[in-house]
Amino acid sequence: MTNLEELVQEINRFEAIISEWDESQRCVAVGLKRAIEALHKAALTSLIKSLKEESMPALRHAVADEVVYAVLLYHELVKPPKPPLSQRIQTALEEVRPALKSHNGDVELVAIKPPDTVEVKLIGTCSSCPTSTLTLSQGVEQAIKNHCPEITKVVAVNNSSTVNKANSSLISPFSAKITCTWMKVATLDEVPEFSVVVVQLAGTSLILHRQGATVKCYRNGCAHLGSPLEKGKVENGIITCPSHGFQYKLETGECLTAPDISLQSYPVKIKGDKVFVKLQK
Repeated sequence: MTNLEELVQEINRFEAIISEWDESQRCVAVGLKRAIEALHKAALTSLIKSLKEESMPALRHAVADEVVYAVLLYHELVKPPKPPLSQRIQTALEEVRPALKSHNGDVELVAIKPPDTVEVKLIGTCSSCPTSTLTLSQGVEQAIKNHCPEITKVVAVNNSSTVNKANSSLISPFSAKITCTWMKVATLDEVPEFSVVVVQLAGTSLILHRQGATVKCYRNGCAHLGSPLEKGKVENGIITCPSHGFQYKLETGECLTAPDISLQSYPVKIKGDKVFVKLQK
């Protein structure tokens, strides 16, 4: 039986061929692909509904097959598995390390205490700095909770300092990132609903897309090979990379061509008719 890796290689081979076609030819291929995928998704949805009603064990057995699971995942009919909790915590800590190291500090995981508590250790200058409480709450704790919603309490085992009037003016390495990075990039009228607009912010190329009063912001680079997206065709809330045909949902940044990648997003807030974006460090 052909395995999943061989099937993916075959798909990639045809995608590489199609990427060399001109735009009109690619549009035909993409349209056919969408129509076939819509048919398959409808059939799979009906099949899953019937199996749920008749035999859940049979459904679980089918989903255990890697090819079946991959297809269902592609059609968003199953949820992708979460990485282990320990792995997600380490990802969160790696996210904040650059800011800590800029102040000659660091952080390490001490213990995971189910169901909802994580112990960490602030090291270097962060362990004795009067702003260590701010560092914990503004940086480390928030990063862990973003990656691990099940964690509600983050404790620094060597953190005995408190924030009071005497030290409240001192600055945590995360304070500037939280309070000083929002920048106006456009007005609502300048952000289109049926296409994207490209803006430059602090040397970073971004694309903006509006859905009613909601604005989404992404790095102007395809997650495949980094090709610019601003000239990509937008249809039904989906943008197609003009270079190799990779498609993304502008509502979420999810890639429809390769479900394990997505566009890099940036926080957006609206004040009046002004659009502000915060660059992620």
